[in-house]
Amino acid sequence: MKKRIITSMLAVMLTVTLTGCSKENTVKTSSESNKVKIVTSFYGMKALVEEIGKDKVEIHNVVPEGTEPHDFEPKAKDMINIEKGNIFVINGAGMEGWSEKVLKSVNNSNLEVVDASKGIELISAKDHEEEVEEDHDHGEYDPHTWLGIETAKIQGKNIMEALVKADPGNKTYYEENYKTFEGAMNDILNTYKPKFNEVSNKKFITGHATFGYLCRDLGLEQNSIEDVFAEGEPSPKKLEELVKYVKQNNVKVIFTETLVSPEISETLAREVKGKTEKIYTLHSNEDNKTFVEAMKYNVETIYNSLK
Repeated sequence: MKKRIITSMLAVMLTVTLTGCSKENTVKTSSESNKVKIVTSFYGMKALVEEIGKDKVEIHNVVPEGTEPHDFEPKAKDMINIEKGNIFVINGAGMEGWSEKVLKSVNNSNLEVVDASKGIELISAKDHEEEVEEDHDHGEYDPHTWLGIETAKIQGKNIMEALVKADPGNKTYYEENYKTFEGAMNDILNTYKPKFNEVSNKKFITGHATFGYLCRDLGLEQNSIEDVFAEGEPSPKKLEELVKYVKQNNVKVIFTETLVSPEISETLAREVKGKTEKIYTLHSNEDNKTFVEAMKYNVETIYNSLK
């Protein structure tokens, strides 16, 4: 009898031990640690990574949504998050002036740094420059590459290649996601480029000069309230020129952005008895749209304002 009790107790203990091991293995399998840890510089890059990595990646974003990335100053907690990452994705092209200094201080020799703008033919920032103080020199190129169609495709490919390198077991998954993304961007271009070709007035006004690459894709011309680096409110001379530009070019829609005060846009719209309309610059997750959805909205909205 005593022997039988001991045997039963051993069986129970063994069952509990095995159950505990089984539970622990289940937790590990479903853990976020199985995902590739990506750190992105700002929301535009996060939205791009989401298109390619989807549920295989865990993303931490450095610049808070709705914050201007040009002049961002990283904190100690940002350094820690970057050090924990497998991949750090920056837009490049001078967008993140702080990134070089940060990377010199990061203690992670295995961190893969992706300059998403690598391989892009950049537009000179001088094409948009106004009178800018010397201590606000951000670089010689327009850094808003993620807002163009052809340029976003290049950036998506750079991200895809980094993911394949970091996680070769899911190579096909990332490649298929990129093909889907590339196809969606091509659909936007192929649908709207012929439409824009038929429009006689190809000029529009934005809050700041962020759409140079999209203009290059579609043969458009942007004018803006603030320059390419959003240096602040325009001078009285610039305002006078904008009013003249709006009237001469029969501009009826003035586009507004989250990072630029809508006040001047609203004033310009009143001057021509027009209206203001929102456009996405992907500095934050507005209206819960994906990268592709935001791009399609932008192109369609600009087209509707010109036709």
